[in-house]
Amino acid sequence: MRGACNGHRVKGADINNVEFTTTSPLRNTRFTECLIQRNALDKEGFKEWAFCPGMLFNSTEKWWGDQGKRNTRHEGLDLCLYKDRKDTILRLGEKTKVPVIYDGSVVGIIDDFLGKSVIIEHLISDGHNNRLCTIYGHTIPEDNLYVGKIVNQGDVIATLADSKMFKIRIFPHLHISLGWTSKKISYAGLDWGNIGAPDTWTFLDPLAFIDGRYLLLAREKCDPIAPGFDDPQPERDPATSATCHP
Repeated sequence: MRGACNGHRVKGADINNVEFTTTSPLRNTRFTECLIQRNALDKEGFKEWAFCPGMLFNSTEKWWGDQGKRNTRHEGLDLCLYKDRKDTILRLGEKTKVPVIYDGSVVGIIDDFLGKSVIIEHLISDGHNNRLCTIYGHTIPEDNLYVGKIVNQGDVIATLADSKMFKIRIFPHLHISLGWTSKKISYAGLDWGNIGAPDTWTFLDPLAFIDGRYLLLAREKCDPIAPGFDDPQPERDPATSATCHP
């Protein structure tokens, strides 16, 4: 590990006075490292992420249910499977803690088909008044999370939602979207019906920014996915993974 997951800490009263930084290309985030620490996955020998084709950004395929076609291209990346050092494929459990990628503020908490999606605006601009946002989907937000709250890199903002209640077999997983939001966008009316509408959101591939090794699984190894990956990582005491902060 390379120390604390956090960058500089932004105080709540200071958010309106913080200067947005123009960053191109975006720096790596250490997101994977922080998720490992927060959930003590290092004790299970986390080696790398594993992705079925339908989990990837811009994919037209489903990786759950009938594994047919998506209605639209995938707007993000689904984090669900990982390989340990014994080369066993494991999956994240529904109590997996979700850390935030960069410093920023909560601008939305909206419904999705498994739980809630948390939208964070970050202190990064592309130089054209477009600001970086990330979305963390299929989660249960922390009780103390609210629109307007300031968050810092590595802060836990949610846990994964339990998917057992759904008839379609789908595992708990984290959907991450990342992209530039137009200055025209209104966060107040944002939902999954209009996210990505023309001239409002330019999506980027999160795989380039999660800062972790990964393996691409052949489609036949994901068909069907359910029988092969039934065991989530064992639940750990949060105290054993609380090293993201100084």
